[in-house]
Amino acid sequence: MNRSTQTAPWRAVNIGHPHVQVDEVQGVLHMRALEPLQAHPQRLMERLLHWADVRPQQTFVARRGADGQWQRISYADMLARTRVIATHLLGFDLSAERPLVILSGNDLEHLQLTCAALYAGIPYCPVSPAYSLVSKDYGKLRHIIDTLTPGLVFAADDSFAAAIAAVVPAEVPLVFTQGHAGQSFSELLPEVDTAPADLAFERLTADCIAKFLFTSGSTKMPKGVVTTQRMLCANQQMLLQTFPEFADQPPVLVDWLPWNHTFGGSHNVGIVLYNGGTLYIDDGKPTPQLFGETLRNLGEISPTAYLTVPKGWEELVTQLEQDGELRERFFARMKLFFFAGAGLSQSVWDRLERVAVQHCGERIRMMAGLGMTETAPSCTFTTGPLSVAGYVGLPAPGCEVKLVPCDGKLEVRFRGPHVMPGYWRSPQQSREAFDEQGFYCSGDAVRLADPGNPQLGLMFDGRIAEDFKLSSGVFVSVGPLRTRVVLEGAPYVHDVVVLGPDRERLGLLIFPRLDECRQLAGLGANANVAQVLNAGPVQAWLAELLGRLNLQATGSASRIDWASLAHEPPSIDRGEITDKGSINQRQVLQCRAALIDGLYQGEGERVLA
Repeated sequence: MNRSTQTAPWRAVNIGHPHVQVDEVQGVLHMRALEPLQAHPQRLMERLLHWADVRPQQTFVARRGADGQWQRISYADMLARTRVIATHLLGFDLSAERPLVILSGNDLEHLQLTCAALYAGIPYCPVSPAYSLVSKDYGKLRHIIDTLTPGLVFAADDSFAAAIAAVVPAEVPLVFTQGHAGQSFSELLPEVDTAPADLAFERLTADCIAKFLFTSGSTKMPKGVVTTQRMLCANQQMLLQTFPEFADQPPVLVDWLPWNHTFGGSHNVGIVLYNGGTLYIDDGKPTPQLFGETLRNLGEISPTAYLTVPKGWEELVTQLEQDGELRERFFARMKLFFFAGAGLSQSVWDRLERVAVQHCGERIRMMAGLGMTETAPSCTFTTGPLSVAGYVGLPAPGCEVKLVPCDGKLEVRFRGPHVMPGYWRSPQQSREAFDEQGFYCSGDAVRLADPGNPQLGLMFDGRIAEDFKLSSGVFVSVGPLRTRVVLEGAPYVHDVVVLGPDRERLGLLIFPRLDECRQLAGLGANANVAQVLNAGPVQAWLAELLGRLNLQATGSASRIDWASLAHEPPSIDRGEITDKGSINQRQVLQCRAALIDGLYQGEGERVLA
């Protein structure tokens, strides 16, 4: 990082800096913010009622239409539609036992149904579209439908028809925005006496189920997380107290993150609704095919905060460095950066700070934290004094953190009003998820940034279930090593599996980013996968990566003996990859056992250290 970046001031932004109480009892650490969680609504739609009264004509949500123009729904209009749609939904006799299931992605109809269900107290479940459109056997979708037994299924169009026909019982009513197999969404819009919906809203309590969110299934089949009204409201209050800036200036987000994930659907949509902001639905994604749409939207709308995954930041920083008009629009009212889902490489972090300083004369704060579906999602934020990769910060107000020794690491556990009551229709898994004091056992490992000063906060230390031992008995901490490979290997590494349990030496099976490797190789679009990955520049890069990684090795638990680039992408049907794009380490080891055996025996293509 250059000197001007290091010394440049932070852009003025109101961010909480909580003091933390730390207690140790028999080797177990307890941490909590001294600032208490303040009073908050008991039902999330209380915020829609509030803003419809205070800012009735302000845009709540907008999405670009087929004509290229933004289609907007104000707070007053959303409340009116919510009450009408909620009344129509009540006619389907929906409940926790017969919830609403939404199969398609982010759009205006999806959000209207969401608000209506939350208003009427009808539990709903947004399902990853990949389970319908990418999967070939619909295994995860079938599991979700069987677990939920829905009373109504919504999808955008007939592209979901094959999946619905395969797994949804014929007697379940269907609603499509555009389609011919069921009822039209427009039939939920006619004016009606909304007294039944209003009465249902008045009867809602904080303990009522708001929605079901299914985990990504990184270790087993997806689990249905029961998400209550209290969880959503409490977590938004935690966010507001951590980022008081949201109250000073209503947040404006341009966001693509999918609503079937807690980051996009609970965290980001909630930030806008809770604080009276505006959400611009971005139909782009950080992929070569769709990132142009994100740039188009950011070229028109100036967000106050930008929240995305590391891949999104990687794509965006390159464009910001090159496009002056984009910089002008993007930084016009930007106060806050945020990333989640994976580690952000230090090089991308430095480039973002550099371009911000060059354009604004000041730095923009990059924030992160630790959260999960089971906690709605936020538990910690990087409000402490550190700014380094892997830092997850300090507990949010209202969140109790417990650090328990486990296999040489510290498992982090959480308790608070934002934590789930359990998994839907899975009593055994629910019991196993909590300890004797009611703390949710996350399975994540953390460590103190400074063992002598717990006030500095926590560093992420991987997933405990991924760790293994070499044949020598040496313990391998997979998470930090895997993160280091991904960060050091940017932008050519999508993800990596660390090999191998009960072996003498470590190896790497790297899942590459093929488009980036193709550019590195200097090959055209007609070159096949083998030609790209076996190209001299790609193999030279892999050898250089191994050399850099091993410079930091301290023994057999961190020294990499060889690496191989996977020619076959991970399979969602085999459970090798989640719909979020993250790798299931154990499933890859199982599904590719023969390939891995061959690589260890010197068969196949690999680069030796």
